[in-house]
Amino acid sequence: MQTWLKSFYRTAPATLIITSASIILWFVAAFQARSLTNVFNDSELVHNMMVWGPAFELGNQWWTPLSYAFMHLDIGHLTVNMFMLMLIGREVERHFGTVLFVALYISAAISSGLLILTLDFMSPTAGASGALFALMVLLVSVYRSRGADLRAPIVLVAVNVIYTFISAGVSLWGHLGGLFAGIILALCVTRKSAAFHWLGIIGLPIAAFFFYTAVGA
Repeated sequence: MQTWLKSFYRTAPATLIITSASIILWFVAAFQARSLTNVFNDSELVHNMMVWGPAFELGNQWWTPLSYAFMHLDIGHLTVNMFMLMLIGREVERHFGTVLFVALYISAAISSGLLILTLDFMSPTAGASGALFALMVLLVSVYRSRGADLRAPIVLVAVNVIYTFISAGVSLWGHLGGLFAGIILALCVTRKSAAFHWLGIIGLPIAAFFFYTAVGA
């Protein structure tokens, strides 16, 4: 296990750090709530990290369009998302490099968080799913750049989109926000110009914020 972790850290340090931070934060929340199945009601940490329109609008929790992506509401939610992050994040980080990967992850998380605030203002939301949807789209671009068979990553995206529409309790706009963010970011980072990469990474959450101010509550 130790050897595997060292190997993973050498190839995808940011993925491992984000995963570890999310797991640690969830265990803190579970300790506060004294529950492994529902940490929402009795964890102050969850309330401080989740994205929720009224708290954000008051300016009390301006950081939540990013912090929500590092918190999960139950152990099943955490397990699925961290498993997906370890698998997909490693491939995307190895391809784009750690600095660009971190920037892409943060940009996608903030953009999908702001879309939740805009279109689902009253729903308290937490989880890495929005950022993961963006990574799934970016994985398609990774496969395409390698000349690999695109069917597996495309099916992965399609299955998760279908799951979003047929399952209760998932954040529709968080998932779709991540999907849209992933498409925009993939179009930007597949260009040769580094300036274009950063224009997309920085410009996307800024555009999402202006969309929130124009359309939101």
